[in-house]
Amino acid sequence: MNAKDLIKAGYRPGPQIDDMLDMIADLNARGIVSRKYLFKLLKREFGDPPPLFEMREKPVPFGEAIHAETKEEKANLTKVRAKMETLLRTPVISGGSVMPDACPTGPAPADIPVGGVIAVENAIIPAAHSADICCSMFATFYEPRTSVKAELDALTTSTRFGPGGRHFDDLVHHPVLNEPVWENRFLKSLRERAVIHIADQGDGNHFAFIGEIEITDEIAAQFQAVGHDLFQTFRGTLRALVTHHGSRSLGSHLYKRGLDAAIKNTAKKGPRFPRETAWLDADSPEGQDYWEALQYVSRWTRANHEAIHNRFLDRVGAETVERFGNEHNFVWKRGNTFFHGKGATPAWKDDQGRPLLGLIPLNMAAPILIVLGNDNPAFHSFAPHGAGRNLSRTALLKKHRSADHRRHLIEHHTRNIDVRWFNGKPDLSETPVAYKDPEAIKTQIREFDLATIVAEIKPLGSIMAGGKKRRDEEQLTPKQIRQIGHRKERRRIKQDLGRY
Repeated sequence: MNAKDLIKAGYRPGPQIDDMLDMIADLNARGIVSRKYLFKLLKREFGDPPPLFEMREKPVPFGEAIHAETKEEKANLTKVRAKMETLLRTPVISGGSVMPDACPTGPAPADIPVGGVIAVENAIIPAAHSADICCSMFATFYEPRTSVKAELDALTTSTRFGPGGRHFDDLVHHPVLNEPVWENRFLKSLRERAVIHIADQGDGNHFAFIGEIEITDEIAAQFQAVGHDLFQTFRGTLRALVTHHGSRSLGSHLYKRGLDAAIKNTAKKGPRFPRETAWLDADSPEGQDYWEALQYVSRWTRANHEAIHNRFLDRVGAETVERFGNEHNFVWKRGNTFFHGKGATPAWKDDQGRPLLGLIPLNMAAPILIVLGNDNPAFHSFAPHGAGRNLSRTALLKKHRSADHRRHLIEHHTRNIDVRWFNGKPDLSETPVAYKDPEAIKTQIREFDLATIVAEIKPLGSIMAGGKKRRDEEQLTPKQIRQIGHRKERRRIKQDLGRY
């Protein structure tokens, strides 16, 4: 055992190393040569190696692109600041920002809030992108073919909401499933989950929205001026299908594996890091594999959007005029810095120098904004991902306890649009009353120079997840598939899955 071995074990270079080597030489002379036993005796004499990292005493500064006016907004922002201040004491984090839609989430003191952004140096913090990896927006623009009601009916059969996944008799294929990624340590055994969730959107605040936009010379010129060729050959009215969802069970299991690996990695560097700050070193084998797994999940999620949109277009007999989308729960690499956004829309410039396109929904009865990023470094070049909440779902429902009052609120706020709930039960916590004022969000986007609002997609109707979770007897989870008792039936299901 030499000085390099001691330093690798965590002891700091200095006079202590010489004393330790003298002790090792004495022990070897007495016949003690077991490496494990030598370390035991060294720790008894010199103590454990000091931690490589410790939480900072004070957080690094963070930018606030948000105003709080009402009592609820001020209380909300106080909680957001407290969480950011704890999180930003993590040694690998170099900065952070808070978007106009920021709101606290999770009980832990270092949980990144919704609308939170952090810059992390050469490391990935799984808890900062959360279990809903790659939650994203995707829009397809097409010429109207029929009524909104008929299109919503077609959309209902094109997608799927709720827990679980698609039954093996109703699987949807996409080439992304054939990518050779399944030996990645973070993706092993997850292919079944990828298979059953194509054309599947989940629950919570996920939705499928149909809206309308008028393409004018002015809108086309704004895109053309910054190098985008969107809507250059079309003028007039277009419909838009916009979907909002993440990577489903595939992403949630990747997150769990990544978080476990990060906790083990960080435990070696210091004993007192909150689990929500645990990180993977980006240049380690685990970090590189996790990064590659994240990139696959990004491709898979886009494929999931595409599958829903293509099925819908086939049903209504329409063709794509334009389509694009963006992630807002993810990790993006710029140089050696990994930007983590928990509900934040990237707003920098792409490799061609063009402002990134973004879709920002505000609530089911308000337009979805089409924006171009303003690449504002004061806020790490991000924009909000929506309108955010000032109250949790539970707190909102406690505030409006009366069933009649809830029904009145729902009817009032959805009176001009066709809203479908996947389980047939309206959910007050997903109506406009649950979210911040959309006009205030738009004002703050402009005031803090986060993005340029180019156009708005006006709402016509939507299918919302929301409501109480329902389990359909025909929808099987991967665990249920594996637990089917009859071996022949299990083998047949595996063969069906194998075709995809």
